Amino acid sequence: MASTNAIDKAAAAFKKEEQRREGTKAMAEYIASQAAEQKKTEKLRALRLAREAEEASAPPAKPVAKAKTPKAPKAAKTSKKKLS
Repeated sequence: MASTNAIDKAAAAFKKEEQRREGTKAMAEYIASQAAEQKKTEKLRALRLAREAEEASAPPAKPVAKAKTPKAPKAAKTSKKKLS
């Protein structure tokens, strides 16, 4: 009985140590992904601000007028008179 108890304790200690290592590894991965996301966000923000500054400094574009095409004349309406 004493040997089973020692084995159970060793297994529990091993499991706790394994969970601690996995937790440390998961935390490192989480921190790395957060850093990568922050870097990407900063890059995209800089690109957006540069684009907005360029658009603001450029003169406003004149609206393009549509070319008017001649329309076909409508057929004359004939009045219907009621004959009595």
